[in-house]
Amino acid sequence: MSSLHLPALLAHDWSVGYPMTARSVGLARRQVRRRLTMWAWAGDAEDAVLVTSELVGNAVRYGRVPGHELWLRLRELEDRVLVVDVSDPVRVLPEVRDDPEGESGRGLLVVTGLATKVEWFLREGVGKTVRAWLAP
Repeated sequence: MSSLHLPALLAHDWSVGYPMTARSVGLARRQVRRRLTMWAWAGDAEDAVLVTSELVGNAVRYGRVPGHELWLRLRELEDRVLVVDVSDPVRVLPEVRDDPEGESGRGLLVVTGLATKVEWFLREGVGKTVRAWLAP
């Protein structure tokens, strides 16, 4: 008899769309901080806010398409792991840059340093999602 690996159950789930403007980054930070406080998430909320800020900022900067918005989704799994998804309409996958001399482009490096796992994938029909897992 084989044992099946069942996905972790959701404890909390929240999503919201934002316009592709720089103001959305600050709004996302405030809403994520508030949501994690309401959930009494056991992890470092400021790390989660920073990860969200970097991902939303990248979507605004590199994923802007007229008439589209970005989507942010937070999920707290049964094991208290937090999953942060940021989706935008551009079907170009991101690159992690490690250029100490560069003025920008290190956001994903920050995200990979704070998250336990980071991945990205194309979405059916339009765009991509960047996903980060944060431990409690």
